[in-house]
Amino acid sequence: MNRVLAIILGGGAGTRLQPLTLSRAKPAVPLGGKYRLIDIPISNCINSGILKIYALTQFNSQSLNRHISLTYNLSSGFSSGFVEVLAAQQTPDSPSWFEGTADAVRQYRELFEAWDVDQVVILSGDQLYRMDYAAFVAAHRTSGAALTVAALPVDSSAAEGFGLMRTDATGRIQEFCEKPKGQALEAMRVDTGALGLSASEAARRPFLASMGIYVFQRDALFNLLASHPEATDFGQEIIPAALAGGQPLQSYLFDAYWEDIGTIKAFYDANLALADEQPAFSFYDERAPIYTRSRYLPPSQIRDARVTRSVLSEGCRLDRCVIEHCVLGLRLRVDQGAVLEDTLVMGADHYESAAERAALRTRGGVPLGIGAGSTVKSAILDKNVRIGTNVQVINKDRVQEADRSELGFTIRSGIVVIEKNTRLADGRVI
Repeated sequence: MNRVLAIILGGGAGTRLQPLTLSRAKPAVPLGGKYRLIDIPISNCINSGILKIYALTQFNSQSLNRHISLTYNLSSGFSSGFVEVLAAQQTPDSPSWFEGTADAVRQYRELFEAWDVDQVVILSGDQLYRMDYAAFVAAHRTSGAALTVAALPVDSSAAEGFGLMRTDATGRIQEFCEKPKGQALEAMRVDTGALGLSASEAARRPFLASMGIYVFQRDALFNLLASHPEATDFGQEIIPAALAGGQPLQSYLFDAYWEDIGTIKAFYDANLALADEQPAFSFYDERAPIYTRSRYLPPSQIRDARVTRSVLSEGCRLDRCVIEHCVLGLRLRVDQGAVLEDTLVMGADHYESAAERAALRTRGGVPLGIGAGSTVKSAILDKNVRIGTNVQVINKDRVQEADRSELGFTIRSGIVVIEKNTRLADGRVI
């Protein structure tokens, strides 16, 4: 894999993930208690032997930069590996921000072209999955294709939201259509024999969806970007243009867990699914670990608390509380009598000592964490949230959508999202 370069696309402003992306890039959003979204594609690269990695972003890149610099030091004097963040920049040749996936790569074309590699892997920074990119690249090389697209079999209810490909029995792409509907959707059904699935599964999931994960031959990528300067997106423009130009395009079937974490609901569901007894995605795989920043925190401490179906990160202190089906982040403090259900809490960036917490209360302040007697249900609590005593975050009016940033919270799909650094005073009800 020394002849492969990886480019991870951080996406746009992440508006569908707001308020979690108000102060951070989408790939920097915390995941699973102690990780960040960017850790998934970077770990997949490292586990696959791909050690030349760029991450492209253009919004709020400071925390992403910091996380990567503190986590991934691949160059130890014996390796040429690196992980580097490239933020959008205005130059005489590129006076605008990234306008799409293809445009993001094009704006840094000179840097990427300088690498003496054979293939370029294009990845997304907001997906949860585990893939062996080495096998992906090997299949691409064997096929002789200019471009190979990772393909996920999906049913008709999900198909409308993807770019779909129709292939022949060898997996060669014959047609590509971005988010078709109606008759155009039906025309993208793939023959059961071409899917590589059992007959029953092929009948249940007859469409091949693009995962937004690609392997390009180096020269094919840069030639396509140069010959179609107006094209800004891989799925909508570059892939159809390659097909129209007679380029050989191949599909690569991926029939395992994959989740596009593009909305608050998808993000919430994917995180809480990690607390299931047998989660569809597991971090407990020694053969392909997910890496993240080492913080050297103490073990979590549980004092007479009842904890069921939950994930606890390091450095937590749970005192005579009830935790049911939750994912708890780093350094979280939950005081006695508090109840958390179906909730993701991202934890805190620092500790407060007992003296500091007492002094805060004396001044009428609220310490970090969840105060005594408080109840939080079906919610996401961002970093450094301060919940006072006897607070209720329960969506009492059963609201589905609401923007209350001036009050420190947002509601998406009925899920209450408490924004980063928000303070909820004693007795507050949401």
